[in-house]
Parts: sequence; structure tokens; C-alpha cells
Amino acid sequence: MATTKPQPASSTQPHPTPEAEEVFRRWIRFLDEEFYRHRSPERRAEIVRDQLYQLYLGRPHGTKPNVSLTSELPGNVLSYSLDPENVTLDAEYFNNIDPVEYAVRKPLIWFWKMFDRSPIGLNVWLGLRFRCMLGRHIFDHMGSGVKIHQGVDLTYGYKLSVDDGAVIHQGVLLHDRGGIKIGKNAIIGSYARIFSHSYSETNKEEDVKLQPTTIGDGARIGSHEIIMGGTNIAPNEVVGHYPAFKV
Repeated sequence: MATTKPQPASSTQPHPTPEAEEVFRRWIRFLDEEFYRHRSPERRAEIVRDQLYQLYLGRPHGTKPNVSLTSELPGNVLSYSLDPENVTLDAEYFNNIDPVEYAVRKPLIWFWKMFDRSPIGLNVWLGLRFRCMLGRHIFDHMGSGVKIHQGVDLTYGYKLSVDDGAVIHQGVLLHDRGGIKIGKNAIIGSYARIFSHSYSETNKEEDVKLQPTTIGDGARIGSHEIIMGGTNIAPNEVVGHYPAFKV
């Protein structure tokens, strides 16, 4: 009886169709060029608003909402909230924020959050490239070959540095008030919490202490781990449970 040889596992990565890939790449390239060209908070907010209108409502921005009809209020709330100028984010309530640095990034951080909460945020191939593009305009430093998965939450953005080859899995919190540096080829597991500040015994917002946090080159942070402000993870150090097969 003939035996069938096991077929080698395919090394081909999941991929969109050529037609879809062309559209995805054109969209990311267009956005990248627009954000390099325009650095004013107002113009960036307009760009993000127009993009989110089409992603969420399937139509261009331009129609003025009828705010007099009670039956249309939920839709009006949605349409107004797609404009970054009509929303507030947690970072804006912190007393140590740099308003100038944050203002140029706020529309992009809103875009980041809303992209991930839209249906296309589940598209891994597109999402990895979209977030890296935005990261170049948000972060203090963004290396090459970085992979950032869905639901990663940022605070200021301008105090965040991510070096070459780093991987940040889904649902990670990067609370960069005091500054976070993520080294080359470091891996942060899903839903980890990385802080860069602490509070005094009074636990009052005005008594916050900024404490930069460093994740060394090649370090690996296990899923659901909490890294407190001021921590320095050594190169190649493993924090928490990290499966050996993921090394």
C-alpha cells in the first residue's frame, strides 16, 4: 500500500488579492503623503474626518446634519464624533501634556483608535501596515519592520519610541506619559500594560511622578503582564510566562 508523503508546510504568508493589495497600498501611501504634507492640527483633523466618514458611513463628508430632528440625533452624534475636533481623549486631561506636541498628533491618534474599532481594523495585513504608517507621524521614533496589532492603546504618542523589528500584540496599553522605549526585536504579549508614571500616596492626579520605562533589545513581555513606571527590562530578559516556541 502506497504511503503519501507529508507535504511541507507552506511558507507563504496570508495575503490579499493583487487588486485589493494595490488599493490598500495606494490608500496608505496617499495618507502617508498627506500627513507629511500637512502638519497643522486643523488640516489633519479634516483629513481624518473625511476618511472616517467613508469608512463608517460609506459616503463623503459634506452633507450638513439635520440637528432639528430628534429621530436623527444618534446619527448626528456619530457623524460629529468622526471629526477629531469634536472629541476629547484621556491625554487632554493630564496636567503634564505638551499641548503643541499633542495637538498635531491628536487627529492621528483618533484615526488609529477608530480604524481599529471599524470592521476593517480586523484586517491583519492592512492593519499592520496602516499602524506603522501612522506611527511614523505619531511616535518620537518608529523603526523598520515593526508589527503593531489591533487594539494597541496610546496616550501621548510623542513620548514613545519603537525600534526595528519590535512586535506589539493586540490590546497592549502603552501609557507613555513619562516616556517608553521599546528596543530592537522586543516582543510585547497581548493585553500587557506598560506604564511610565506612578502616583504618590495621595493618589491625586496632580501628584503624578513621571518615570521613563525601557524595554531592552530582544526582551519578551508575557501576555497580561504589567510593567510599572521606571522599570528597565534588560536585553533578552523574559518577563512573565512567554512560550518557548514563540522565541
